[in-house]
Amino acid sequence: MKAIILARVSDKKQDSNEAQVVRVSDYIKRTGLTIWKTYEIEESSTKGDRKKYQEAVMDVQNAKETIAIVVDTVDRLQRSFKESVQLDELRKAGKLEIHFYREGLVLRKDSNSSELLRWDMAVMFARSYVLQLSDNVKRKLIQMRNNGECTGQPPIGYQSVYNKDGKRTDIIPDPDKAPFIQKMFELYARRSFSTLTLRAEMARQGLVSDSGKPLATSMIDHILNNTFYYGVAYSREKNISWNHKYKPLIAKELFDKCQEVRKSWNKKPFQYASKPFIFRGLVRCKKCGCAMSPEMAKGKFIYYSCTNAKKDLCNEKVYVPESAFLKPVYEVLRAFESIPQATIDGIVEGLKKSNEGKNLYHQEAIKALRQEYDKVQQRLSRLMDMMLDASITKDEYDKKLKELKEKQHDIDIQLQEHTQADENYYITAGTVLNLAKGALSLFESLGRSSKVDKQRDLLNFLLQNCVANGKKLEFSLRSPFDEILNTSKIITRLRG
Repeated sequence: MKAIILARVSDKKQDSNEAQVVRVSDYIKRTGLTIWKTYEIEESSTKGDRKKYQEAVMDVQNAKETIAIVVDTVDRLQRSFKESVQLDELRKAGKLEIHFYREGLVLRKDSNSSELLRWDMAVMFARSYVLQLSDNVKRKLIQMRNNGECTGQPPIGYQSVYNKDGKRTDIIPDPDKAPFIQKMFELYARRSFSTLTLRAEMARQGLVSDSGKPLATSMIDHILNNTFYYGVAYSREKNISWNHKYKPLIAKELFDKCQEVRKSWNKKPFQYASKPFIFRGLVRCKKCGCAMSPEMAKGKFIYYSCTNAKKDLCNEKVYVPESAFLKPVYEVLRAFESIPQATIDGIVEGLKKSNEGKNLYHQEAIKALRQEYDKVQQRLSRLMDMMLDASITKDEYDKKLKELKEKQHDIDIQLQEHTQADENYYITAGTVLNLAKGALSLFESLGRSSKVDKQRDLLNFLLQNCVANGKKLEFSLRSPFDEILNTSKIITRLRG
């Protein structure tokens, strides 16, 4: 049988394609396959169209015989289920065999449910590892905010300070630009400048962009709205703010005076009702997309109805009892509780077999990051030599030094994230399985203790895309709970 070797790294920093090809080639020789083509791919398994990967799949589709795709580990082929549909159709049609070398798993047309379950679970936990990196970034940012640190680049008027290891140790006022920022607030507070005329005035005084042009009007507007200058950092993505530890450029009174001039902070924040309802904020009307609002009748009966914000789409007011929404939820929770222990044991065994591939990825990622850090350090040394030889100006040196130090700082954070992801990999797997198995008991116990807000948090953790279709609640399970439930029944969306 002809075989396609598929070796993949996420980027050029991970120099492991050659090692993958050597291992897989030895395996092919031992199993009697014949190497037909080799693809050494540098692309992410979770982003983009994966053009090289698709070329390999097209080779299989166009072949007139069964072709084997041989990979080092499952996560070298995929880290999500989007490729599984395409691969599984080719497998069931007898056009494709998939050989996972390190997992010792071969998928053929006649593969049994146990082998397919191992594939599903290996993909799920490969994806879980990638998501864990994202979770670690979030935890790192929370810790930085708690310490009063800036989680991104400081605004104009400040500059970062780095130590010899490339770690940012402080943020200080920029001696060249900070005075301009202070002057900008003072001038605007006098009510004699608009953002447009203030832009021209600051350019006249010497505050310009890196290209030498006056700052954009939008940048002037952003500066006047930036609370960082009086001591409060803000994350637009998370919509949260916190007191930072760096030196303010202006007093809060001056900032507030500028806001009075702008007259743009008159909106009152929306406050949620105080009464607890399980599905508050979780369900939307399928017909118009508006929120389903809860209300209580006779002091004990809870109903949900569309807010009818889009009256042209929803003409009839439908009241749905909370018990109707709870019915399909309990069906799913009971399904989790009924997962056989044998299935749980099979999942755990599959994780053990997939662990070796995960460890390899972790080691290669750490190695690549350390190599990249060392390369940046070498560039820093060469940069110093260039300045001493007068090959570059002092301004060019300072600009490039700042760029390289920031790059080392980013690499250092990534190293910490990978280490934490490795430590939390097993914790994540155990937590997911145990929560799925005990979700019903937990939900009921919270209800008995009247902790409705905790019940809502649990449902928000498990469910997504909740909509009311008439008096019926429709939803999907969040990953990886959807895959756990599907694989426990050996009825996945791939083979349904």
